[in-house]
Amino acid sequence: MTSSSAPTPLSYKDAGVDIDAGDALVERIKPLARRTLREGVLSGLGGFGALFEIPKRYQEPVLVSGTDGVGTKLRLAFEWNMHDTVGIDLVAMSVNDVLVQGAEPLFFLDYFACGKLDVDTAAAVVGGIAKGCELAGCALIGGETAEMPGMYPPGEYDLAGFCVGAVEKSKILNGQGVVNGDVVLGLASSGVHSNGFSLVRKCIERAGDQLPATLDGQPFRQAVMQPTRIYVRNVLAALARFPNTADTGTPSGIKALAHITGGGLLENIPRVLPSDLAARLDKGSWPRTELFDWLQRTAGIDDTEMNRTFNNGIGMVVVVAASAAAACADMLRTAGEQVFEIGRIAPRGDGAAVVLA
Repeated sequence: MTSSSAPTPLSYKDAGVDIDAGDALVERIKPLARRTLREGVLSGLGGFGALFEIPKRYQEPVLVSGTDGVGTKLRLAFEWNMHDTVGIDLVAMSVNDVLVQGAEPLFFLDYFACGKLDVDTAAAVVGGIAKGCELAGCALIGGETAEMPGMYPPGEYDLAGFCVGAVEKSKILNGQGVVNGDVVLGLASSGVHSNGFSLVRKCIERAGDQLPATLDGQPFRQAVMQPTRIYVRNVLAALARFPNTADTGTPSGIKALAHITGGGLLENIPRVLPSDLAARLDKGSWPRTELFDWLQRTAGIDDTEMNRTFNNGIGMVVVVAASAAAACADMLRTAGEQVFEIGRIAPRGDGAAVVLA
């Protein structure tokens, strides 16, 4: 006769998933989420679904949604152990997109996936997400932490998130009011934001041990990893003061917004212009930072490639009636934005939708 013994029990933790670590993370992030609470939140973290009531001040609310990730900027976060600001990037990429429709971001949910959960790292990332939500005035009302053994190398993770906002139906920005002669204002970026990092990483690789110690008065790594600027509060205030339609029915305020992400100035501005109009931008109308100078010099690329890869110093474009442009720019500067008049709207003809001259 042969004898057999029962197999050694295997727990979920033995398989690589630590439920206790997940619970510890939830407890760490609950106070962070509480700081983002705002009107409309009906439930906190921990439920199967998050509940949100559209504020009653909206008469004809239209929901606007946006979703994004952080891209290969995460590779540098892993290599440089800089995890506390990529969560801001995550929020910024979605809330700035929602803002372009004229919408107020209401709530945000995130998805954090890793092979093995490191509570400290995850808490740092979610802390950045909560900070981004505070800056945008939206609530962090839920999310998902997925621990998936074998799916990600040790020390690595992925991030995604989405935002839902609301705008009055009559105040949706769609660019239809844009006309010849409107002014193009550019709001300064905080750096590369979260696009073009595949090229940034190639530049770092090419530079090798010849990396500059500082750029724009900051240590090199800090300059490169500066989180995406969140424009929500200041631009919403400007939209309230300079609405896109006056009582006469003639558009006289802010006509369109463009978030300068992948594709840069050359590919994002046309998305909010009528097909017969173009943006004619003045090359020297906004300053170039040391960071973008270094990237262009190291990559060895021309101005066109720079302006279709990076934001190149302008993170948000505001198209506004000429009659309101100066006052709008002054208001945004007073609120803390760096604002530059970078061009005008003109007939497109047979030319490009964006012309830099």
